Order: sequence, then structure tokens, then C-alpha cells
Amino acid sequence: MKKVAVFGKPGSGKSTLSKALASASGLPLYALDSLVYQPNGERVARAIFDESHARILASEHWIIEGFGPLAAFHQRLEAADTLVYVDLPYLASYWFVTKRLLKGLFVKPEGWPEGSSVLKGTLESYKVLRLSPAFWNEAFLSRLKTLSTGKTLHVITSVAELDQFVREHFR
Repeated sequence: MKKVAVFGKPGSGKSTLSKALASASGLPLYALDSLVYQPNGERVARAIFDESHARILASEHWIIEGFGPLAAFHQRLEAADTLVYVDLPYLASYWFVTKRLLKGLFVKPEGWPEGSSVLKGTLESYKVLRLSPAFWNEAFLSRLKTLSTGKTLHVITSVAELDQFVREHFR
């Protein structure tokens, strides 16, 4: 496990899982939100994102967490040796997004872009979750299984599996 792509719907626990993986494995962690957004919460220029993303993909070791632009997502799936698809039930994802909002009223979520509104981000997450079945579906999983030939694919479908994943793979 040298190049790990962690992806899934908003509020699926990708960030928490990725931090635990990075801590347990010693691999450097790159959160896509920090590549896509400037510290003030505005999007970076696409050329700057593409350059940063390509530099990370070319390195020997990484964990990249998140989705980002579709073309970059596909590049990451190709470059990774390990794919971790967090596919929790929608109810769990909505709850995690809501929980992040409630906690975010008092403390900025770890890794949240400076100057970026937690409320605005939550509303965007709800919007993306509402649209997610058009992308994160059985057809995607089927394509993912085909793409993962020669790679290690983990599909996490419950909170219990999410909680156990790092313990099972790094203990």
C-alpha cells in the first residue's frame, strides 16, 4: 500500500479514515479540499490544482482523500495501488454532515479551509448528497471493480467497517 485513493460521498468519514490511515502507515496525506480551495475558501485556479495534483500522483507514496474534478478523480484511480471506496448508507452520510455542522458551530472542523463557511459547506454537501445517486451507484461500483484489476479494492459499506478498517489493516 503505497498510493491510496480514498473516496465516496460527502459525510462518509473519508477524512477521519484517511487521517487514521496516514497515522498508522506513515504515508503522507493530501486532502483534496486543501488543493481545490485557497485558505480564504475560494477555489484555486484549475491549472494550479492540476499541477499540484500531478506532482502528488508522480510521487512514490501518498494517500489522497476526496473527489475533486472528475478528470483528476479518474487519474487518481489509475495511479493508485489501493482504492478505498467509502459507501455508507445515505442516512449515515446525512447524519455525519449534520453532525459536522453542529460541531462546526463551536469549533472549525479539522482541515476545513480557512475563511470557508461551515454552513455554506454543509448546504453544498446536502446538495451533493441529493445528487449522489446519479454517480455513486451500482454502475459506478461495477466500473470500479473492473478498473481495480491489479489493485487492492476495499469497499466500506457500514460505520462498523469504517471503524475497523485501520485496525484490520495496520495492526
